[in-house]
Amino acid sequence: MDFRAPAVQLAILGLLLNPLARGLTGSSKPQASTPPRQNAAHAIGNEPPISDLEEKSWLILQTGLHSKRAAQREEAVKALSLLEGNRQAIRFTLRAMRDKNPQVRAAAASTLGQLHSTATLPALRAAVSDKDASVMLAATHALFVMKDPLAYEIYYAILIGDKKTSAGMIQSQVDRLKDPKQVAQMGLQEGIGFVPYAGMGYEAYRQLMKHDSSPVRAAAARFIALDPDSISEDALIQVAVADKNIFVREAALDALAERSDPKCIERLAINLDETKYPVRYRTAATVIRLASVDRRKQPAK
Repeated sequence: MDFRAPAVQLAILGLLLNPLARGLTGSSKPQASTPPRQNAAHAIGNEPPISDLEEKSWLILQTGLHSKRAAQREEAVKALSLLEGNRQAIRFTLRAMRDKNPQVRAAAASTLGQLHSTATLPALRAAVSDKDASVMLAATHALFVMKDPLAYEIYYAILIGDKKTSAGMIQSQVDRLKDPKQVAQMGLQEGIGFVPYAGMGYEAYRQLMKHDSSPVRAAAARFIALDPDSISEDALIQVAVADKNIFVREAALDALAERSDPKCIERLAINLDETKYPVRYRTAATVIRLASVDRRKQPAK
């Protein structure tokens, strides 16, 4: 298949950006374009207890959230999107909504949408008035994910160029979005691009335009997230710890988080010392999520 063909690019992009793709599974298993490398993580035997790995993971995320580098804070808050129902993750994300960097605030808004906490709706509604348009779009999409009717008013205003209500904050924001190219780019990067895997969509789109196969492989990783076959899980683990591409590794980690198998924790532990911080933070969130699953599976004493 020629991935440079416009029809193929559009079809793949549709798969990458379609929120419904998260639930798709198939009987045939997608294959990576290159086989993942074997990693020392297979040699299980001296791993620390899961509770210690969970504690280490929280420390890693907190370090990222307090980093002086905005890019690290952004990746750390994106990773929190895997921790739906976790109060600590919600508190950290709400704090990131006040970050001085608009990219961090936009990531935080999108993460709140993925955490699905109705208690955060006031913060998201307030973010619609953010001085940065990308934050406004991210907050709007989060409100849409959480079925808040304010999202429809904003999308209507963007589409028509006028508001349905007397909400001045909506009109004032729309007035700053006169450039269609700017709206389209931010819609990918700060809105649709965060569903279902935070922050991957726009970068995957850019790589696709450079004829890189990694977006296709990332999509394949999420399509096998719900495949019950243990072979698929083993492949995801190998990709998560050893693949050369960061975005494919993140997709594999998201798929493993969705599979909810705590047995993966020990094999993923090697990633907690990964020098590539997006992978390190996302692994930490995955470990925390899987550790909570492990506790629920423990018999009551």
